[in-house]
Amino acid sequence: MSANPDHLRLGVNLDHIATIRQARRTPYPDLMHAVRLAEASGADSITLHLREDRRHIQDDDVFGIKPRLVRPLNLEMAATEGMQAIALKLRPEACCIVPERREELTTEGGLDAYGQRERLREFVQPLTAAGIEVSLFVEPDVRQLEAAVAIGAPVVELHTGAYANAGTVEERERLLHGLFEAARAGHELGLVINAGHGLDYDNVRPVAANRLFHELNIGHSIIARALFTGLPEAVSQMRSILDAARRVAA
Repeated sequence: MSANPDHLRLGVNLDHIATIRQARRTPYPDLMHAVRLAEASGADSITLHLREDRRHIQDDDVFGIKPRLVRPLNLEMAATEGMQAIALKLRPEACCIVPERREELTTEGGLDAYGQRERLREFVQPLTAAGIEVSLFVEPDVRQLEAAVAIGAPVVELHTGAYANAGTVEERERLLHGLFEAARAGHELGLVINAGHGLDYDNVRPVAANRLFHELNIGHSIIARALFTGLPEAVSQMRSILDAARRVAA
Protein backbone atom coordinates (compact mmCIF):
# COMPACT_ATOMS: atom_id res chain seq x y z
CA MET A 1 0.00 0.00 0.00
CA SER A 2 1.86 3.08 -1.19
CA ALA A 3 1.58 6.32 0.76
CA ASN A 4 -0.62 9.03 -0.74
CA PRO A 5 -0.47 12.33 1.19
CA ASP A 6 -3.67 13.56 -0.46
CA HIS A 7 -5.77 10.80 1.10
CA LEU A 8 -5.51 9.75 4.71
CA ARG A 9 -6.68 6.17 4.95
CA LEU A 10 -9.13 5.20 7.67
CA GLY A 11 -8.82 1.73 9.12
CA VAL A 12 -11.93 0.84 11.13
CA ASN A 13 -11.44 -1.64 13.96
CA LEU A 14 -14.60 -3.66 14.58
CA ASP A 15 -13.42 -5.71 17.57
CA HIS A 16 -16.02 -4.23 19.89
CA ILE A 17 -18.91 -5.30 17.72
CA ALA A 18 -17.69 -8.79 18.58
CA THR A 19 -17.25 -7.77 22.24
CA ILE A 20 -21.00 -7.13 22.47
CA ARG A 21 -21.75 -10.43 20.75
CA GLN A 22 -19.40 -12.41 22.99
CA ALA A 23 -20.91 -10.93 26.15
CA ARG A 24 -23.80 -13.40 25.73
CA ARG A 25 -22.42 -15.71 23.03
CA THR A 26 -25.26 -14.74 20.70
CA PRO A 27 -25.07 -14.78 16.89
CA TYR A 28 -25.75 -11.04 16.91
CA PRO A 29 -24.68 -8.36 16.31
CA ASP A 30 -23.60 -9.73 12.95
CA LEU A 31 -19.95 -8.81 12.44
CA MET A 32 -20.14 -9.22 8.67
CA HIS A 33 -23.03 -6.77 8.54
CA ALA A 34 -20.88 -4.29 10.47
CA VAL A 35 -18.08 -4.84 7.95
CA ARG A 36 -20.40 -4.07 5.05
CA LEU A 37 -21.66 -0.88 6.72
CA ALA A 38 -18.13 0.31 7.52
CA GLU A 39 -16.91 -0.38 3.99
CA ALA A 40 -19.84 1.53 2.51
CA SER A 41 -19.37 4.50 4.84
CA GLY A 42 -15.73 5.41 4.30
CA ALA A 43 -13.47 2.72 5.73
CA ASP A 44 -10.36 2.09 3.63
CA SER A 45 -9.52 -1.08 5.53
CA ILE A 46 -11.00 -3.30 8.20
CA THR A 47 -8.97 -4.16 11.30
CA LEU A 48 -9.69 -7.25 13.38
CA HIS A 49 -7.56 -8.18 16.40
CA LEU A 50 -7.48 -11.93 16.91
CA ARG A 51 -6.28 -12.05 20.49
CA GLU A 52 -4.79 -15.18 22.00
CA ASP A 53 -7.54 -15.23 24.63
CA ARG A 54 -10.23 -14.82 21.92
CA ARG A 55 -12.11 -12.30 24.05
CA HIS A 56 -13.85 -10.76 21.04
CA ILE A 57 -12.81 -11.73 17.49
CA GLN A 58 -12.89 -15.48 16.84
CA ASP A 59 -11.08 -17.65 14.30
CA ASP A 60 -14.35 -18.22 12.43
CA ASP A 61 -14.76 -14.46 12.13
CA VAL A 62 -11.51 -13.81 10.30
CA PHE A 63 -11.76 -16.87 8.06
CA GLY A 64 -15.41 -16.20 7.29
CA ILE A 65 -14.99 -12.49 6.63
CA LYS A 66 -11.73 -12.42 4.66
CA PRO A 67 -13.11 -13.89 1.39
CA ARG A 68 -16.10 -11.53 1.49
CA LEU A 69 -14.27 -8.26 2.07
CA VAL A 70 -14.26 -5.40 -0.40
CA ARG A 71 -11.55 -3.49 1.50
CA PRO A 72 -8.22 -4.92 2.68
CA LEU A 73 -8.05 -6.81 5.97
CA ASN A 74 -5.55 -5.70 8.60
CA LEU A 75 -5.12 -8.55 11.10
CA GLU A 76 -3.80 -7.46 14.49
CA MET A 77 -1.99 -10.26 16.27
CA ALA A 78 0.71 -11.17 18.74
CA ALA A 79 4.08 -12.52 17.60
CA THR A 80 3.38 -16.15 18.46
CA GLU A 81 3.83 -19.31 16.46
CA GLY A 82 0.10 -19.99 16.53
CA MET A 83 -0.82 -16.56 15.23
CA GLN A 84 1.81 -16.77 12.53
CA ALA A 85 0.28 -20.04 11.33
CA ILE A 86 -3.18 -18.45 11.23
CA ALA A 87 -1.91 -15.44 9.26
CA LEU A 88 -0.12 -17.66 6.74
CA LYS A 89 -3.34 -19.64 6.21
CA LEU A 90 -5.61 -16.59 6.12
CA ARG A 91 -3.35 -14.38 3.96
CA PRO A 92 -4.69 -10.96 5.02
CA GLU A 93 -3.46 -8.04 2.99
CA ALA A 94 -1.76 -6.69 6.10
CA CYS A 95 -1.00 -7.72 9.63
CA CYS A 96 0.03 -5.56 12.56
CA ILE A 97 2.17 -7.17 15.25
CA VAL A 98 1.12 -5.96 18.69
CA PRO A 99 2.11 -6.86 22.26
CA GLU A 100 -0.44 -8.72 24.35
CA ARG A 101 -0.96 -9.39 28.05
CA ARG A 102 -3.99 -11.45 29.04
CA GLU A 103 -4.89 -9.23 31.98
CA GLU A 104 -4.95 -5.96 30.00
CA LEU A 105 -8.22 -4.29 29.01
CA THR A 106 -6.73 -3.22 25.69
CA THR A 107 -3.26 -2.96 24.16
CA GLU A 108 -1.42 -0.78 26.64
CA GLY A 109 1.78 0.12 24.83
CA GLY A 110 3.98 -0.43 21.86
CA LEU A 111 5.90 -3.54 20.90
CA ASP A 112 9.55 -3.63 21.99
CA ALA A 113 10.86 -4.11 18.48
CA TYR A 114 14.32 -2.93 19.53
CA GLY A 115 14.64 -5.51 22.30
CA GLN A 116 13.24 -8.34 20.15
CA ARG A 117 14.98 -7.59 16.86
CA GLU A 118 16.30 -11.07 16.13
CA ARG A 119 13.15 -12.94 17.12
CA LEU A 120 10.89 -10.55 15.22
CA ARG A 121 13.07 -10.68 12.10
CA GLU A 122 12.60 -14.45 11.99
CA PHE A 123 8.89 -14.08 12.75
CA VAL A 124 8.26 -11.49 10.03
CA GLN A 125 10.16 -13.16 7.19
CA PRO A 126 7.59 -15.90 6.38
CA LEU A 127 4.75 -13.36 6.50
CA THR A 128 6.52 -11.04 4.08
CA ALA A 129 7.39 -13.97 1.81
CA ALA A 130 3.66 -14.82 1.71
CA GLY A 131 2.87 -11.33 0.39
CA ILE A 132 1.48 -9.98 3.67
CA GLU A 133 2.38 -6.36 4.44
CA VAL A 134 3.71 -6.39 8.01
CA SER A 135 3.50 -3.45 10.36
CA LEU A 136 4.79 -3.14 13.91
CA PHE A 137 2.79 -1.32 16.59
CA VAL A 138 5.48 0.72 18.33
CA GLU A 139 6.01 3.73 20.54
CA PRO A 140 7.06 6.97 18.81
CA ASP A 141 10.71 6.25 19.54
CA VAL A 142 13.49 6.43 16.95
CA ARG A 143 15.14 3.26 18.28
CA GLN A 144 11.92 1.34 17.64
CA LEU A 145 11.67 2.75 14.12
CA GLU A 146 15.25 1.80 13.32
CA ALA A 147 14.53 -1.66 14.67
CA ALA A 148 11.51 -1.97 12.36
CA VAL A 149 13.80 -1.34 9.39
CA ALA A 150 16.28 -3.93 10.66
CA ILE A 151 13.47 -6.44 11.18
CA GLY A 152 12.20 -5.93 7.64
CA ALA A 153 8.77 -4.47 8.44
CA PRO A 154 7.89 -1.79 5.85
CA VAL A 155 5.18 -0.18 8.01
CA VAL A 156 4.92 1.02 11.59
CA GLU A 157 1.81 2.03 13.49
CA LEU A 158 2.74 4.65 16.06
CA HIS A 159 1.03 4.22 19.42
CA THR A 160 -1.03 7.36 20.08
CA GLY A 161 -2.36 6.27 23.47
CA ALA A 162 -0.18 8.60 25.56
CA TYR A 163 -1.18 11.56 23.39
CA ALA A 164 -4.86 10.62 23.50
CA ASN A 165 -4.86 10.22 27.27
CA ALA A 166 -2.81 13.32 28.12
CA GLY A 167 -4.11 15.10 31.21
CA THR A 168 -3.22 18.67 30.28
CA VAL A 169 -3.04 20.78 27.14
CA GLU A 170 0.70 21.24 27.66
CA GLU A 171 1.29 17.52 27.98
CA ARG A 172 -0.80 16.79 24.92
CA GLU A 173 1.13 19.33 22.84
CA ARG A 174 4.44 17.86 23.99
CA LEU A 175 3.36 14.34 23.12
CA LEU A 176 1.94 15.47 19.78
CA HIS A 177 5.28 17.05 18.95
CA GLY A 178 7.04 13.80 19.83
CA LEU A 179 4.60 11.88 17.66
CA PHE A 180 5.32 14.17 14.73
CA GLU A 181 9.07 13.94 15.23
CA ALA A 182 8.84 10.16 15.19
CA ALA A 183 6.71 10.25 12.04
CA ARG A 184 9.32 12.42 10.36
CA ALA A 185 12.15 10.14 11.45
CA GLY A 186 10.28 7.06 10.28
CA HIS A 187 9.53 8.65 6.93
CA GLU A 188 13.21 9.47 6.48
CA LEU A 189 14.02 5.82 7.19
CA GLY A 190 11.70 4.82 4.35
CA LEU A 191 8.86 3.49 6.52
CA VAL A 192 5.15 3.93 5.87
CA ILE A 193 3.72 5.63 8.95
CA ASN A 194 0.35 4.68 10.41
CA ALA A 195 -0.99 5.61 13.83
CA GLY A 196 -3.67 4.51 16.25
CA HIS A 197 -4.97 3.86 19.76
CA GLY A 198 -7.25 6.16 21.70
CA LEU A 199 -7.98 8.48 18.78
CA ASP A 200 -11.47 10.00 18.87
CA TYR A 201 -13.56 12.66 17.17
CA ASP A 202 -11.85 15.48 19.07
CA ASN A 203 -8.19 14.53 19.38
CA VAL A 204 -7.77 13.06 15.90
CA ARG A 205 -7.71 16.36 14.00
CA PRO A 206 -4.09 17.46 14.56
CA VAL A 207 -2.85 13.94 13.85
CA ALA A 208 -4.92 13.73 10.67
CA ALA A 209 -3.57 17.08 9.49
CA ASN A 210 0.00 15.78 9.44
CA ARG A 211 0.61 14.55 5.92
CA LEU A 212 3.29 12.10 7.00
CA PHE A 213 0.59 9.73 8.24
CA HIS A 214 -0.70 7.18 5.75
CA GLU A 215 -3.48 5.52 7.77
CA LEU A 216 -5.17 5.96 11.13
CA ASN A 217 -6.68 2.88 12.77
CA ILE A 218 -9.66 3.75 14.96
CA GLY A 219 -12.14 1.48 16.66
CA HIS A 220 -13.43 2.14 20.16
CA SER A 221 -14.54 5.74 19.63
CA ILE A 222 -16.33 4.84 16.39
CA ILE A 223 -18.20 1.93 17.96
CA ALA A 224 -19.07 4.06 21.01
CA ARG A 225 -20.57 6.77 18.81
CA ALA A 226 -22.36 4.16 16.72
CA LEU A 227 -24.44 3.23 19.78
CA PHE A 228 -26.21 6.58 19.37
CA THR A 229 -25.86 7.42 15.68
CA GLY A 230 -25.62 4.04 13.98
CA LEU A 231 -22.42 2.66 12.47
CA PRO A 232 -22.68 4.25 9.00
CA GLU A 233 -23.01 7.74 10.50
CA ALA A 234 -20.21 7.13 13.00
CA VAL A 235 -17.80 5.98 10.28
CA SER A 236 -18.79 8.72 7.84
CA GLN A 237 -18.36 11.39 10.53
CA MET A 238 -14.82 10.20 11.23
CA ARG A 239 -14.15 10.01 7.49
CA SER A 240 -15.30 13.63 7.12
CA ILE A 241 -13.05 14.80 9.96
CA LEU A 242 -10.01 13.16 8.42
CA ASP A 243 -10.78 14.58 4.98
CA ALA A 244 -11.31 18.08 6.35
CA ALA A 245 -8.09 17.99 8.35
CA ARG A 246 -6.12 16.82 5.34
CA ARG A 247 -7.65 19.54 3.10
CA VAL A 248 -6.66 22.23 5.60
CA ALA A 249 -3.12 20.85 5.67
CA ALA A 250 -2.81 20.82 1.87
